[in-house]
Amino acid sequence: MRHNVTAAPTLLVTGGNGQVGFELRRSLVPLGRVIALDRSQCDYLCLDDLRRVVRSVCPDVIVNAAAYTDVDGAESDIETAYAVNGIAAGVLAEEASALGSLLVHYSTDYVFDGRKAEPYVETDPANPLSVYGKSKLAGEEAIAAAAPPALVLRTSWIAGAHGNNFVKTILQRSRESSNLSVVADQVGAPTTASLVADVTAQIISRFWLGGGRTSFPAGVYHLAAAGEVSWHGYSVELLRYAAALGVDMKINPARIEAVPASTYPRIATRPENSCLDTHKLRQTFGLHLPDWQSGIHHLLEQILL
Repeated sequence: MRHNVTAAPTLLVTGGNGQVGFELRRSLVPLGRVIALDRSQCDYLCLDDLRRVVRSVCPDVIVNAAAYTDVDGAESDIETAYAVNGIAAGVLAEEASALGSLLVHYSTDYVFDGRKAEPYVETDPANPLSVYGKSKLAGEEAIAAAAPPALVLRTSWIAGAHGNNFVKTILQRSRESSNLSVVADQVGAPTTASLVADVTAQIISRFWLGGGRTSFPAGVYHLAAAGEVSWHGYSVELLRYAAALGVDMKINPARIEAVPASTYPRIATRPENSCLDTHKLRQTFGLHLPDWQSGIHHLLEQILL
């Protein structure tokens, strides 16, 4: 289908009330008409409804921020996890292919088993340890099978000002208790939802809407903040900066106990190494990805000030 190039482009965002979706509603506004949907407006489990919505909107770009993200819950709710993360992603890819629209889809570091010593590159074999990771990999495979112009962005350790996340949990616990122990043998790069949304907008604007559709560098890319840290180190920095902002807390950040993941058995197995190599994205799109500390500091300022 040919789009009217003289009109403002239409961008359809699914999962508009999630952490990344909420930020996309801000970052994409300068690019055109943004239609953001949440589950109350579009049932991602009803594939006919999903197709109907896409066809009625006829978007130039579909940004799929909808996801089943309860990692432990997915172990028992397998059907729903695969329906949202896998099948629905494939339906969106089929509709994007039919329309000639760009599909932007978010995946995860959990498609890897975490046993590699170095950061993962896009071509490393996927070997998810959990149902969540397997369902997200199924989404990647469904998109590849439909073969639309697609950008699959694997992210890690997302936190945003909107919604529940690790940052808010640690802040709450610091106010309630003088004792806190956090896992120290799992590492990754805390990445803000705003960074993911802003990078997405930059790529769409410069490389899709900017006139390069026929040469758009589609594919899988890793998108995460620079650097790496354990959950324990992350917690220490969170509370150190929160204290500098004047937050009253019961615990001294320097006294957070570092413990192995085995201390807190989880239903779903998490990868020990969640670090993603972002060289491909930075080189292809000419973008700078800041260190995780600067993003988290800004996020704390949003939440606390």
